[in-house]
Amino acid sequence: MRRAFLPLAVLLFLCGALPAQDAGTCSQRLRGHVGFFASDSLSGRLAGTSGERRAADYIYDRLYEAGLTMLADRSGQDFSIVKGGDTLHSANIVGMVEGYDSALKGQYVVVGANMDHIGTNILTVDGGETIQVYPGANDNASGLSCLIELAERVAGTSFLFRRSVVFVAFGAKEEGMAGSWYFVNRAFSHTDSISVMVDLVSLGKSGESNPFIYYTCVPNPDVSGFVNRIAGAGSYYAPSHGEGTVLPNDYLTFYEKGIPVVLFTTGSSRTNRTVRDIPSGLDYQNMEYICEFVFNFIREAANADYMVSRISSEGEDPLDRVYTPYEVDNPPEFYHGDEKRFLERWVYTYLKYPEMPLSMGIQGQVLVEFIVEKDGSVSNVKAVRGDDYDLEDEAVRVVAASPKWKPATLGGEKVRVKYVIPVEFRLRKRK
Repeated sequence: MRRAFLPLAVLLFLCGALPAQDAGTCSQRLRGHVGFFASDSLSGRLAGTSGERRAADYIYDRLYEAGLTMLADRSGQDFSIVKGGDTLHSANIVGMVEGYDSALKGQYVVVGANMDHIGTNILTVDGGETIQVYPGANDNASGLSCLIELAERVAGTSFLFRRSVVFVAFGAKEEGMAGSWYFVNRAFSHTDSISVMVDLVSLGKSGESNPFIYYTCVPNPDVSGFVNRIAGAGSYYAPSHGEGTVLPNDYLTFYEKGIPVVLFTTGSSRTNRTVRDIPSGLDYQNMEYICEFVFNFIREAANADYMVSRISSEGEDPLDRVYTPYEVDNPPEFYHGDEKRFLERWVYTYLKYPEMPLSMGIQGQVLVEFIVEKDGSVSNVKAVRGDDYDLEDEAVRVVAASPKWKPATLGGEKVRVKYVIPVEFRLRKRK
């Protein structure tokens, strides 16, 4: 049984009460960080440029001043990428807050956010060249800013954390997630002791079109338990479990190693990766609420009696391994579309409302898990969560009867891919 070391109520007053956080309110500090990362002077933080390096120096200074133990000097965990005949140099900035429990401080909660963005673009206007800067305020200055805020809070309350908490600003995410790959495969020697990796991506939006959500790649009862516990204790702003398309990001390199992951995000928006992704377009009060929740999540993971349940892939043949749609070169296709097309063109076309729940007015959602095999057939269909047994049976029936998909490929080879899709059963009101 996993128990927190201190009641959650003890933590709800901490924002703004820590010695490292006396420069304005939490939302004001977040605004200041985003303003720096998304400024024109950083020229879009393209990997390997001086803009990314300035972002790295800023993060190093903030973590060092907050009292974190830096795991590399100011140059960071530097690495190189050969691209188009040129060598690109980037780095990760890594700081740690050591846990207080002598038995558990050798285990880690890793909190990460990517530093780089997509740089600039040159336009020709009236015969002259104009440089467009892609600021990347939401993507991902928002995640970086929350990482700094969380690092300062955890460092200021280190007596609350049994496990050690490692904060990483990853370089060169836009170059095939090179920074997180380097961290997991080369730079950090204790990957077997990572309990969970927390990825902070695009946290600056709000409203119905951008709710606060979390993803775990595959269902993880421990992670969901932490989320539900915090929400049940009265957290100001709790995420819902995300379904459908997941933002590919640095968490994937941890997931490939079998390390449990959780991605916190408010999702993408139309301004992401455009020149309109500017600081004034973010909701800083909402970001403050998100920081409050993630702080409590980190504490739950750091204080649990056991490490988060791991994904086992030991001894697996790479071609027989079951991948997520985001780990392969070409995901499966259903009638030239993705899982959304599958829902629209097949599931909701042939789904029948079961008589018993229909007569009783029962409605709800069923999460159906299945694997698209290397020959395109659908296998291992099961309901992993539902509100009614009859609804679960009907959803499984329709998915299991699916025609063949175009199979996924990785490195030119056909591979197996697992999906978890939400099947909705909703009653229409009579006019």
